[in-house]
Amino acid sequence: MALQLPAGMEIKAEIKPGYEKVLTPEALALVAKLSRAFEPRRRQLLDIRVERAKRLDAGERPDFPAETRHIREGDWKIAPIPKALECRRVEITGPVERKMVINAFNSGADSYMTDFEDSNTPNWENQITGQINLMEAIRKTISLEQNGKSYKLNDKVATLVVRPRGWHLDEKHVIVDGKRISGGIFDFALFMFHNAKEQLARGAGPYFYLPKLESYLEARLWNDIFVMTQNELGLPQGTIKATVLIETILAAFEMDEILYELREHSAGLNAGRWDYIFSCIKKFKLDKDFCLADRAKVTMTAPFMRSYALLLLQICHKRNAPAIGGMAALIPIKNDPEKNEIAMGGVRVDKARDATDGYDGGWVAHPGLVELAMTEFKKVLGDKPNQIDKQRPDVKVAAADLLDFQPEKPITEAGLRYNINVGIHYLGAWLAGNGCVPIHNLMEDAATAEISRSQVWQWIRSSKGVLEDGRKVTAEMVRSMIPEELAKVKAIAGTGPTYDRAAQIFEQMSTSESFAEFLTLPLYEEI
Repeated sequence: MALQLPAGMEIKAEIKPGYEKVLTPEALALVAKLSRAFEPRRRQLLDIRVERAKRLDAGERPDFPAETRHIREGDWKIAPIPKALECRRVEITGPVERKMVINAFNSGADSYMTDFEDSNTPNWENQITGQINLMEAIRKTISLEQNGKSYKLNDKVATLVVRPRGWHLDEKHVIVDGKRISGGIFDFALFMFHNAKEQLARGAGPYFYLPKLESYLEARLWNDIFVMTQNELGLPQGTIKATVLIETILAAFEMDEILYELREHSAGLNAGRWDYIFSCIKKFKLDKDFCLADRAKVTMTAPFMRSYALLLLQICHKRNAPAIGGMAALIPIKNDPEKNEIAMGGVRVDKARDATDGYDGGWVAHPGLVELAMTEFKKVLGDKPNQIDKQRPDVKVAAADLLDFQPEKPITEAGLRYNINVGIHYLGAWLAGNGCVPIHNLMEDAATAEISRSQVWQWIRSSKGVLEDGRKVTAEMVRSMIPEELAKVKAIAGTGPTYDRAAQIFEQMSTSESFAEFLTLPLYEEI
C-alpha cells in the first residue's frame, strides 16, 4: 500500500492494511518537522552521554551540579496537576499489545502506563499496531475475540499514560533527510497527532512517561518538543504532562533540575528501580572495587536505593509534584498457594513501605496485584487522592549516600546461573517479538534483563566478583554454564530458534572486552 509521505521521508517497512490510519500525511508531517527541529540536539546529548561515561570510567564520581545550585535552593513549584492525574495510587504497566491494553484499562488501577519501550519489542508491527490499539482504546471502540473469549472496555477505565522510547533508540524504518529518526519522537508525535484533542474532549489529556533521562538538558529537549508540538496542534501550552522516570544514577543528582525544566509540563517523578540498578552497574563497570551481590539481594532497602527513593520523594513533594514508586516485579503464582503467599507478601511489604514513606502511588505489572497494592496505599492515604502534603524535611541525602553501593555479598553460583538463565530466556522472547515475559514468577522486561547481563560482565572484571565458595567469576566459567542454562530455558519455553541465538548474544555481551551501552541496541538490528 502506497503512502503519501512528506518530502525527504522514506519508510523502509511493510505498510499492512490499517496502518494508513496511523501513518497519515499530516501525522507524518509532524514527525518530520519535529525530527528536523530536534534530531541534532538529540545526537549532541547522546555524545555528551558518551563523554560523561568516559570520565566515570576514568574514576570521576558524580555530584550535584554546581551550576544549578540556585534551582535546588530556589522556592518554586511545578504547574498544577490536572484532575485526571491527581490520584495515581496504583499504576499498572505493560506493552501496547491489544489484550494487555484492554485488561490494563479494566484492571481497577488508577492509571495505566502503556509502553512503547522496555516491556515492548520495538519491531515495526508492534509500534504501529500499538498506536492503532491506543487510538481505538481512547475512543472506546477496541475489542478482541481470542480463544473463545471476548474482551472489551469497561465503562470506568484507568487514566492513560504513554511511555515513548528513550533518547538512545532510533526508529530504523523511518528515514528523514537520509538519517534514521528518534524512536521516541516517532512514538510521541503519532500519538499526539491522533489522540491529544480526543483525550481532552473526554476529560483527560496527553500524558507521558519519559524514560532513561540522564540530565536536565535531556529533560529540556523534551520540554521544547512539547512546546513546539502544542503550537503545531493548536493546544494551550501546559496541556501535555510528563512524569520522568528516575532510572539512571546520573539523573538522581539532577532531580530538582529535571522537574524545573519540565515545570509547566511536569507530572512528577517515578523511582524506576530496575533500570536504576542497571545504571549503577553500567556507570561504575570499570571500578574494580564496585560490586553488587546477587540480583535478588539488591532491594529497595539497600543503602543506595533507600537514599535515592527518599530523596526523590522529598524533592517531588517540596515542588508540589507527585512521587510514584517503582515496580514490584513479583506476579501471582497460580499453581502453588504457598509460593504465591510469599510473593504477595513481598508486594504488600513493598507497597506499604512506599505508602508509609510518603509516596503517592506505585507500579504493578499484573492485574492480579492491583487490589493488593491499592489496599496498602488506602491504609495510609484513606480517601485522599495523594499525599503531596507530606513533606520530608527529615530526609538528609548527600552525594556519598547515593553512591553507598551495598550489599556486595553474597555472590552465589545460583545467582550467577539465574542471571544467565533469565538473560537467555528474555533475549529469546524479545527476538520473537515479546518484550514482557514472566520468568521464574517475576515479570521481566529489558530493565531486569539488563541487570542480569551487566552483573555477569562486571563480576568477571571486578576483584570482588568472587562466589561465596571462593571461586572467581570468569568468562570461562560463564561460557561453561551457558549451554546448561540454555537447555533449562528450552525445557520450559520450548525450542524456538531464537533461544540459540539469544544464548550466543548473551555470551558475547557478557564476556566481550567492551560493554554494550544497551542490550536492545544490537538486538534491534536483528529484528
